[in-house]
Amino acid sequence: MRERPVATVPKPALLLLLFALGLQIAWHSSQPPRLAKAEDLPQPPSLSALRIASFGEPIALAKALMLYVQAFDKQPGISIPFRNLDYVRVQEWLARILELDPPGQYPLLVASNIYGEVSDEPRQRQMLDFVYQKFLDDPNRRWPWLAHAAVIAKHRLKDLTLARKYARAIRLYATGSEVPLWAKQMEIFILEDMDELESAKVLIGGLLESGKITDPHEIRFLEGRLKEMETKAQAR
Repeated sequence: MRERPVATVPKPALLLLLFALGLQIAWHSSQPPRLAKAEDLPQPPSLSALRIASFGEPIALAKALMLYVQAFDKQPGISIPFRNLDYVRVQEWLARILELDPPGQYPLLVASNIYGEVSDEPRQRQMLDFVYQKFLDDPNRRWPWLAHAAVIAKHRLKDLTLARKYARAIRLYATGSEVPLWAKQMEIFILEDMDELESAKVLIGGLLESGKITDPHEIRFLEGRLKEMETKAQAR
């Protein structure tokens, strides 16, 4: 089919077309700009559904889900601050991912190092408590994230009582040989900051008498700390 040149189009029809085009342009320019709307993170699927969807590769699916959750603050046309996310829903996703891949560490790393450091105290406390609860399920593997939570509680929240709670949990439950001494001793330093020197001395004495510490360097370090505390207490 041959195309007709524009010159053959009747002038009234051409004018009508140009008029309609002008109206359409004017209408679009008069409309307010579309604002991108943030979407809420949906509820995570059940664990059984995720296991079926993983096709026998739960670790791979867990990693993919972490990417999905972390990317949710970046939506088309909008960037959502972490403090504006629904933390209850974020926790549900992180918990589900841990259920899918229990040895996985990344959900707790993100919880303590990213979501736990937002400039919103209620959300910080909510996420740190999540880390604490999940630590109890696997203390010898998950202690690093509770140690970080203790640091946040001490330095960011200025809540030494909460920091001691987390440090005490590490001392009591993270008893594996792979847990470093500094992590098991966090409670001692926090007690010092709380001016609880007698409690710190009792704790050090208990560690030395328990027989659990066999490294000579660690024993000398604790004995040195104990002498420092006794000197500090006598100086008062």
